[in-house]
This record gives sequence, C-alpha cells and structure tokens, in this order.
Amino acid sequence: MAERTVLISGGGIAGPALAFWLAAAGFRPTLIERAPQLRTGGYVIDFWGLGYDIASWMGLEADINRLGYHVREMRIVGENGKRVGGFGTDVFGELTNGRYVTLARSDLSRLLFKKIKDTTEVIFDNEIVGLEENSHGVRVQLERGGERDYSLVVGADGLHSGVRRLAFGPQHQFEKKLGYAVAAFEAEGYRPRDEDVYLMYGLPGRMLGRFTLHGNRTLFLFVFTVGESPLPTALDLQKEMLRNKYADGGWECPRILEELGHTDELYFDSVSQIAMNRWAKGRVVLTGDAAFCVSLLAGQGSALAMISGYVLAGELLKADGRHEEAFGRYEALLRNYIRTKQQGAARFASALAPRTRLGLLFRNLVTKAFLIPGLARLVIGKEITDALHPPDYRWR
Repeated sequence: MAERTVLISGGGIAGPALAFWLAAAGFRPTLIERAPQLRTGGYVIDFWGLGYDIASWMGLEADINRLGYHVREMRIVGENGKRVGGFGTDVFGELTNGRYVTLARSDLSRLLFKKIKDTTEVIFDNEIVGLEENSHGVRVQLERGGERDYSLVVGADGLHSGVRRLAFGPQHQFEKKLGYAVAAFEAEGYRPRDEDVYLMYGLPGRMLGRFTLHGNRTLFLFVFTVGESPLPTALDLQKEMLRNKYADGGWECPRILEELGHTDELYFDSVSQIAMNRWAKGRVVLTGDAAFCVSLLAGQGSALAMISGYVLAGELLKADGRHEEAFGRYEALLRNYIRTKQQGAARFASALAPRTRLGLLFRNLVTKAFLIPGLARLVIGKEITDALHPPDYRWR
C-alpha cells in the first residue's frame, strides 16, 4: 500500500480544507462525497476570526469578500414589519479588524474545491460503507467501486457522519439535541429586497428570517422548537410541518409559506451538537461537525471546520505522519476551545428563538440596548474574539 495516503469523507468545508493542507504537508489526499456534485443553496454563514485567517492564507480572502455580504444591520420586526429590536453590525467589524463576512456556505465549499483540484483525487456519488484496519493502514469498502487501501481515513462528513457511525458507533450515543429544528430555502424574485440587512420575525418558540442574496434571490430561514419525536424526512411532510408551525404568523409569513410550496430544495434538520470523549480511533479520525458539531445556529461551524482541518494536517506534518502522536496533539490543542464554542452556541439558540413572549420582549430590549456605546462589545466580544493560536507549522 502506498504510504501517506489519506481518504477524506465529506465534501463540505472541513473535507476540502483538510485536503488542501494535507497536500501542502506532503500527503496524498483523496476526497469522497456521496452527493453527485457540489451542493448549492442551503444557508449563509458568518465567517470571521481564525477561520477567516486560514482562508486568507489559502489565497481566498478576495474571493470570499467578492462573493459574500457585508451585513450592516440585524433588524427584528414585529407583526406589521416595523422594527422592534436589533442592532448595527459595526461592532463585529471592530472586534475582527474588518475581517468579517457573511457568505453562502456552498460558495465557500466551491472556492475550496477550486484550490484542491490539482492535488486531490475527488470521487463524487459514492461513500464509505466499511472500514477494516490492519497494521499498515485501513481497507475501505466503497458503496460503488470495491475496496481501496489508505494509510489514514478522516470523517469530515458532518453531523450525520457515516465514518463516525462505522468507527465509533451510532449517532444517538454522541448527539445532544438542543430542542430546535431548522429549515432553509431560496426563492427567486421575492420582494421586498433589503440589501445587507438580516430581518428576523419572532413568535414564541419560532423565528423566521429573511436575507437578500445576489442574483435576485432571497434566503428564508426557519428556527422552531421541537419535541423528542423524529423529524419528517419526506419533503411534503417537512413543508406541512412548517406550514402548521407558522400558520398563525404575521409579518410576511403567509407569502413566505406560499413560496415554500414552489421549492424542491429544502434544507431541514435538527439543531444538535456532537460531544465525544475522543475524536480518533486507530487510523481513523474525525474533524469538523463529525467530531464536534457546535450546531448550525452557532454561525461558526464552517470557521471551526477550517480550523480543525488546518490543525489536523499541521500536526500530521509536525509528527512526520506518526498518526497516534498527531491525533493526540490535534485533540489537545482543540478540545477546550471547541467546548467553549459549544457552550456559547447552546446559549445562542435560546436567544434566537425564545420560547415565551416575555423571552421575546427581553431579547428585543437587549438588542436595542446595544446602541449604548461599548455594551455590544461587552456582551458579545468574548464570543467573537478567537483565543486559539495554533502552532506555526512549517508547510512544505
């Protein structure tokens, strides 16, 4: 078997970011993605801090600012569309030295794929269905394509990671559900368009957001409380659930639900975190959401995926491929940092969609108070500022 070969499962953010840095470290990465092609649509992410820095080191800063959005206001509206809360986003720019952008997750993924096209074998429309470790590496069974041998296997395949299931056990052992679900879709030609403003409408236990995208498109985001029952998986049942949840909503709810009826692409999932005692087992290791999902509502999942891919590749380089040593250092560097991010994300979920009218009123008053000089920096500064400083890896 060829040495220094790494199979990465997952073509979102963590996978291609890791592939880029592995190639820079002298490894030969292969990336496998079960979707037939790069995904489009979905939702937008807020991108800043160390994740932004890593994208800049990869030569992506100009592209992410060209494709992204520089949001100037987060506006909370009431039944009639009038402003009832919110704040300007200048504080984010101040806390990040202007290195803050809102970006479609699919755009970031596409930019990362461009960076690895000459260094990484990419396999679409396939997935790992079996792992067998031996003294030299891992024999991988693919759903289509027989068996292959690799030195290492990385699960970068998200919240519902197949590699995690194969190597560590079923998802329910590691998943912590936060009591919310999220749905998102895009529509073309929707009016009105509020450029660079994120609008948010709230009901007890429910939030509906609207954000204007490039190309005459609009993104809608639903966040709502759920019980213990499994979420529907069929598109028509997911739409029915959203209609029932928001049937009594004011503002633009009726029009948005009408637009929902026209879409065939709906992102729909639980809001969950992944908590594991270890991220590696033998020659198999997890990264990004597969290892430590902080939840979609945290807004930092893509940045953390970039960071974890960078550190994992850097530690493999530093250890000259000695995987046990590298995996240990990778976890030691990131575990406390990730734990802090998960704790902040759990608090943010309840603030985004408070369960009571009193909670909504309090949230709105707090965001209005951000107009007081210095208060926003005091309240959210810790969440925005990155405390992690990874080693200076000597990339080849």
